[in-house]
Amino acid sequence: MRRRVGRPVKPVLSREAIARAALTLIDDAGAEGFSMAALAERLGVRPSSLYNHVSGKDDILAAVREIVSDAIDASMFAELPWDEALVRWAHGYRDAFAAHPPAISLLATLPITGALRTLRMYEEVVAGLRRGGWPEAMVIPVMVAVESFILGSALDLVAPPDMFDAGPLAAQVPVFAATVRARDDAATSSGRPPADLSFEVGLAAIVEGLRRTLAAMG
Repeated sequence: MRRRVGRPVKPVLSREAIARAALTLIDDAGAEGFSMAALAERLGVRPSSLYNHVSGKDDILAAVREIVSDAIDASMFAELPWDEALVRWAHGYRDAFAAHPPAISLLATLPITGALRTLRMYEEVVAGLRRGGWPEAMVIPVMVAVESFILGSALDLVAPPDMFDAGPLAAQVPVFAATVRARDDAATSSGRPPADLSFEVGLAAIVEGLRRTLAAMG
C-alpha cells in the first residue's frame, strides 16, 4: 500500500534563521538587493510569515548586526591595557566586516537598537577604555573614531587590487605610479595584501595619537 505524499516541509523560521538568510542575501545581492520580499522568496515563505518572528526590516538588520559582531572578540579589554586591546579588537573587527562587505553600508548608519549581543560587545570595549583612564565623555568618540577607520579598511581589503593602477595614464603621473609600484613591491615582499600595509600604518598612527591625547589630558 502506497503512502500518501505529505505536505512539503516548510522551513522552520526564527529570528536567527531569518537573520542568517538575510546576511547571505546581502552578501549575494548587495545592500540594494535586500528587501523583505527578496528575503521571503529566498526562504520559500510569504513575506507575511516573517512578521511572526521579526517586527520588520530594521529588526532583521539588528539581528544581522549581531551575527556579524559575534565574530568580534572584545574580551581582551578586561585583560590588556586599553591601547593593546584596541589594536587586537580592531583586527578582529576588520576581519568580521571584511567577510561581509555589502553589510557595511546597511549597518554603519543604522541605530544599534535591538542588537543586544552587539551592545554587549561594545560594553566590553567602553568599560576597558574607561578603566584605561579615558574621561567618560571621550569614550564613545574614541571608539567611533577607531571604528570608522576599521570599516573603511574593511572595504579597502576587498577592493579590486588595481584600484590605484593608472594604466595608460601612468606616464602623466610618474611620481604617483612609482609610489604605487613601491607599495605593491613592499606588499609582495611581506606576503600580505597592500590593504594590510595601509591598515597597519593607519591603526598605529591612530593609537599613538590617542595615547598622546590621553597623556595630555592628565
